[in-house]
Amino acid sequence: MGFDLEALREAVKTHGKVVRVVIAGIKGSSPREVGAAMLVWDGGQSGTIGGGTLEYQAAHAARLQTTPTRLTHHALGPELGQCCGGAVSLLSEVYDAKTVNDLDDAVIARPTKDGAMPLSVKRMLATARGQGIAPEPQLIDGWMVEPVHKPTRNLWIWGAGHVGRALVDVLSPLPDLAITWVDTSRQRFPAAVPAGVTIVPAAKPAELVRHAPCAAEHLVLTYSHSLDFELCNRLLLHDFNFAGLIGSATKWARFRSRLAALGHPPERISRITCPIGDPSMGKHPHMIAVGVAAQLLRPALQNELKKDLSA
Repeated sequence: MGFDLEALREAVKTHGKVVRVVIAGIKGSSPREVGAAMLVWDGGQSGTIGGGTLEYQAAHAARLQTTPTRLTHHALGPELGQCCGGAVSLLSEVYDAKTVNDLDDAVIARPTKDGAMPLSVKRMLATARGQGIAPEPQLIDGWMVEPVHKPTRNLWIWGAGHVGRALVDVLSPLPDLAITWVDTSRQRFPAAVPAGVTIVPAAKPAELVRHAPCAAEHLVLTYSHSLDFELCNRLLLHDFNFAGLIGSATKWARFRSRLAALGHPPERISRITCPIGDPSMGKHPHMIAVGVAAQLLRPALQNELKKDLSA
């Protein structure tokens, strides 16, 4: 995880002044890793540095903070009474519209106290820019260095019905997913769409398949079986890392037969997973979404399901 610049921009846009609290260093056991961060504003917060007394006191202090930057150190056991036996350093920084706009979009390096940028940080930034290797979040020679977070997985959700909305509710907070959400008209989407989700109204959604990255993952769950089928056909003609289709075993048997009639070989058809999620959890939209989320986050489970379906 790196510096979630988009989340910070959105928070500043919505709430004005925001304090970002990040774990800058740890010794021994800690509830979260270096780079874990939360955003705090008057009346609310998002993200987490591990919960418990540490987070409660850090959020309270952030709302009272008057200096632009503050670095503090906390012994979790003796000072806070937490079970973790280590110590953490917290960097709390105040951001507004101007200071957010001044941030870099690749690696964010800034001092925790007055002083010129040390050679160690200059070398780290040069390596990042020259070789494209993002540094790990770290506090080094009085400077905090964090790569800007970029989602590593492209997820396309086809359909904005009850299950599609539940999936977006469950999956959009996850930091590594860039979600593209497609349906046939703007009216099918909710009025409020989570930050980081790109909605694409399209009269002919299947025409968009060719624009998806070949390494993208897809969840097909539109209101129409014929549209679901055409999306499956287009995906098989394109390429994908994972494709899941909502439906029963009967629906999938019919789809397999029709896809074979179009010339798709059995081993290619078997790359589509149907049903998706965990049917034993029930058919409530959010239960389906939880099962699908678990499936997406466990690639090994995807592979086992594919083996079962092809057996």
